[in-house]
Amino acid sequence: MNLFALNQFLATCCESEDVPLTNFKEKCLLEGCCHCGNVKWTYDLPLESVTACNCTLCSRYGALWAYGYLEDGISVFGTTKAYQRDRKLNGYHFCVECGCIAYYLSNHRDDSGLLRIAVNLRLVTDPAQISFLPIDHFDGRDKFEDLPRDGRQVKDLWF
Repeated sequence: MNLFALNQFLATCCESEDVPLTNFKEKCLLEGCCHCGNVKWTYDLPLESVTACNCTLCSRYGALWAYGYLEDGISVFGTTKAYQRDRKLNGYHFCVECGCIAYYLSNHRDDSGLLRIAVNLRLVTDPAQISFLPIDHFDGRDKFEDLPRDGRQVKDLWF
């Protein structure tokens, strides 16, 4: 995507063209896929930030998560294998061919009957779409709580 097309796209997703992009206030379609292309996801929800978790699993995956509910703004396609740890709350789904971690999916429906899901934004097909989003940090290793923002954006992790 060239810079002109990117700016036009971003202008349709943000409240104002005069405001630097910090989040998608309106729904914007993001697409992602694994390296070989066999596993894909779509994310069609407002997105104000991405989440980096430091738990023993997420820190190894290096994932940047965006959350929602399966088939309620997030869809996934393709054959995966799931890894489940400890209490087996979530299945971490990766491509059986290339091994990319694509998403995690709750193993239990919530009170509304929905399945919580988070897609790995490291697999987004157009990284420029999310480059200016702030990174929220979650302490999943020690305290299991949100940490204060430190001003970093996705573009600070990608070069």
